Amino acid sequence: MSIRIAVIGAGIMGQDHARIIAQQLPGATLQLICDPSPGRARAVADQYGAIDASLDPLQAIARPDIDAVIIASPDDTHASLSMAAISAGKPALCEKPLSQSPDECLAVIDRETSLGRQFIQLGFMRRFDPSYREMKDALTNGLIGRAVMMHNFHRNVEAPANFSGQMAISNSAPHEFDVARHVLDTEYSAIAVFQPARTSSSGVGAPVFMVLETRDGHLVNIEINNNAHYGYDVRGELVGEQGSIELATPVQARFNTGLRAAHTYAADWRPRFAEAYRLQDQAFLAFVNTGEFPAHAANAWDGYCAASVAQAGIQALNEGRRIVLDTLPAPALYQRQGARA
Repeated sequence: MSIRIAVIGAGIMGQDHARIIAQQLPGATLQLICDPSPGRARAVADQYGAIDASLDPLQAIARPDIDAVIIASPDDTHASLSMAAISAGKPALCEKPLSQSPDECLAVIDRETSLGRQFIQLGFMRRFDPSYREMKDALTNGLIGRAVMMHNFHRNVEAPANFSGQMAISNSAPHEFDVARHVLDTEYSAIAVFQPARTSSSGVGAPVFMVLETRDGHLVNIEINNNAHYGYDVRGELVGEQGSIELATPVQARFNTGLRAAHTYAADWRPRFAEAYRLQDQAFLAFVNTGEFPAHAANAWDGYCAASVAQAGIQALNEGRRIVLDTLPAPALYQRQGARA
């Protein structure tokens, strides 16, 4: 029996999920596209062969012909729509963040724990990226001994006009917060945030550099630069006592012309993480079919942890000091999925 999926939000990510469901997920039916713009909802529905289009997300979630939901609407709607999916008894794949508010994340967690099961798979898709998976597996198998440090940087072409250092921490960095925590299988204990004195003339999208400490003694550094100009670029290196592992960014071709060798950069994240999104959506479909939460996927508790670190990072930036993190212990429901207390 095909799983009937509603995609809430017909923007960039909603369209991408619709394409994956329609073209790359056998066993799934793109049942509905929901968006407050009727023209956009209808256009995406027609483009990818959705059976219906809708304007009201709450009605869409409640419909009897919907088995599962992908939430790709604006960030500030994620927590409330996740709660609606839980109330309807329907699994949901929610784009990150679950919320930028740790308290809103905890409300979703409380709802799940009261029912004794997980409904929300959170869209930290880097956990499914083959290069990060290989990095984590190599660490688990002892290839480089015990982990010591992890270096990460995340660069975008150009930031929106209103983008600030605080937004770099709350909007961009959570992917790094989550995947480093996942690879190292640890929790953070403190964060410090720095900004260079020399920034662009406009001051927009000024870079931030973060240093995080973990409970197990690792150091994790993260550079976020949303005005790198040359392309979308994510890199990482895990350093152990006996070696290191670097992410291998997929490159389709190298060009040798005019006494130069070069490769191109993508304009945004979608080409770099196309396979991660496909594998993530595939895991979500298996979750809907079996009821078993995917082993490597992020859950609502992971969303709370990322939001808590981001909140502390903004405080560290504003106050110019190292902030000690004091997160809650993971409820038993999430510990069974590998979350650490």
